[in-house]
Amino acid sequence: MEILRLHGGQIETHWQELAALRIRVFRDYPYLYEGTLDYEREYLSTYWRSAGSRVLLLRDAGQAVGASTCLPLADEGPEFRAPFEHPETYFYLGESVLLPEYRGQRWGHFFFDEREARARELSFSYTCFCAVEREPQPDHRSLEPFWRARGYTHHPELRCCLRWKDVGADSESEKQLSFWLKSL
Repeated sequence: MEILRLHGGQIETHWQELAALRIRVFRDYPYLYEGTLDYEREYLSTYWRSAGSRVLLLRDAGQAVGASTCLPLADEGPEFRAPFEHPETYFYLGESVLLPEYRGQRWGHFFFDEREARARELSFSYTCFCAVEREPQPDHRSLEPFWRARGYTHHPELRCCLRWKDVGADSESEKQLSFWLKSL
């Protein structure tokens, strides 16, 4: 396994493989995201423009199999900052995506450890992330117990709305996401 720790222009160099991985993983529940390369390039540009960002790229035999993103919340888009009175005090853990066959091998812990270490390195007091809210599916294993075990607390009063096209939909629709917080 190869682990790349990317920042700045390095992220831009790898944006297409990151985008392809995000599109593939986020097609599944709970995101059901019908991604496009145009959207992904714009989304990922936030990370390569941020001086404090980090993207972890996990490769197996040269193929991207997992990735995780983070940056100061103040560098994220307005929809992510809006729920916070002082967004400059938070370090935002964007997402972790991992192909199904690599799950259950402690990569999720690795991604959180690395991103929290980056937050401490930059002297942040808090980390946060948001998760989409969907009706539970019986065959889906919730990540909430994992997040709680990592010390995160759900704050459903902190919400943001994003728009994307669901798989098979004709147009974009609004999605509700709520935040999880941790004091470092």
